[in-house]
Amino acid sequence: MIDDEKIIEMFFERSEQGIRELDMKYGAICHNLAYNIVNNRQDAEECVNDAYLGAWNAIPPTRPNPLLSYIVKIVRNISLKIYWRKEAAKRSGHYKVALEEVESYIADQKTVEDEIEARELARIIEDFLDTLTLENRVIFMRRYWFADSYKDIAEFVGLSEKNISVRLTRIREKMKQYLIEREVFI
Repeated sequence: MIDDEKIIEMFFERSEQGIRELDMKYGAICHNLAYNIVNNRQDAEECVNDAYLGAWNAIPPTRPNPLLSYIVKIVRNISLKIYWRKEAAKRSGHYKVALEEVESYIADQKTVEDEIEARELARIIEDFLDTLTLENRVIFMRRYWFADSYKDIAEFVGLSEKNISVRLTRIREKMKQYLIEREVFI
């Protein structure tokens, strides 16, 4: 498989082969993420295609490193926009369940004035994630970043769904205590 730097060089050369290589290397991850959020294959495909177009328009001048994180972030942002647009019409969905599990611990950031606080909260959560074991961090990120189901996470890490459920409950409680200790309003 071609390395990321070569794919980025293809983008700089404006070779459409760069998009094909990007899709061959990271397409499955991107499609899975988009589907986990929007819960619709056609919408997921649209999200991934829009992300590829976004990457095409941003590279150059951007030279993302690592490429996977860059493209996944674009896919996630586009997928979330579609998810929230559709949620405005109906209030249910797979991704909402994952968000509801953790949202009660985090204050809602709606005003521009809260932007600094939101960035500080993000830093505190990053610090919290550093306190977790690698396995628990993977479980947390698979659930709340990639929106994987308990079943998918269990298969990924080789544990039972019940174990994943218990661990996520404990991680959320630990995060709640961590936020309280840092005087974050919850």
